Amino acid sequence: MEAPAVLLVMGVSGSGKSTVGALLASKVKREGQAQTQDFYSLPASKPRLPFIPKLGWKFYDADDYHSEENRMKMGRGVPLSDQDRIPWLCSLHDILLRAVASGQRVVLACSALKKTYRDILTRGRGAVPVKGDESAKERLAGEQLLVVYLCGSFETISRRLSQRKGHFMPPELLQSQFGVLEPPSGPENFLQVSVDQKSPAEIADAVMEALQRK
Repeated sequence: MEAPAVLLVMGVSGSGKSTVGALLASKVKREGQAQTQDFYSLPASKPRLPFIPKLGWKFYDADDYHSEENRMKMGRGVPLSDQDRIPWLCSLHDILLRAVASGQRVVLACSALKKTYRDILTRGRGAVPVKGDESAKERLAGEQLLVVYLCGSFETISRRLSQRKGHFMPPELLQSQFGVLEPPSGPENFLQVSVDQKSPAEIADAVMEALQRK
């Protein structure tokens, strides 16, 4: 399988997107650099990751790109509306496009709770149902983006979220996120990994194993 250009690590707040995403970026970079050196010497029986260039993988945390207004709203315990999220998602789409165009592979940690949100990350403003909007026609090909869905029970994720400090997402918003969550399904290109009873390192390892099988 050819390596995707983008790994989108998605899930509700508290699922471990940022931690797992950063671990994956370091893992795929390290594995890719090793394969650059000895890819052809590996025994045929050894599972291989897709070939990854020396350029490495860059990690982005979508939370870092929220507007101050969005941060303040979430900090007050007010769920973001679709209109709050669309400019944020379009900005992230532009970041992904520029990275892919330059040959940089990317791991993006982003809630991406609805299919519409994931469509915007892939297609930009062209995925927004706005009449007469002809802008932002550039898009990622379907196989260029692989969704890594971190799923878990409300109880597990709520417990993790209650232990976090210094984050603008209060635990009270978790229920609203589960309420709007649309897990990826066909024909989306995705992997689903449970976070229940697993550490971030174990989750990242599970994703890497799934990538090897895909």
